[in-house]
Amino acid sequence: MNTIWQIQDAKNRLSEVIARALKQGPQLITKHGEKTVVVMSYVEYEKLRKSQGKLSEFFRASPLAGLDVKRDKSAPRTGLEL
Repeated sequence: MNTIWQIQDAKNRLSEVIARALKQGPQLITKHGEKTVVVMSYVEYEKLRKSQGKLSEFFRASPLAGLDVKRDKSAPRTGLEL
């Protein structure tokens, strides 16, 4: 994070927060000392959003994708009370 803003300062200087987000990068806003919100340019947001692939693509690309797993179809253990 380039700059950390208290929420009251960010509210009072919103135009500056936005301008810095566009020129310098993400701006962190805190509320009661807790990290709350990040203001970033739309371009950076889109990059983050596009970098997240679909879950199905993740599994297809996994080294375990071609693993041949067979289910054990033997009878369940006896003597177990559930």
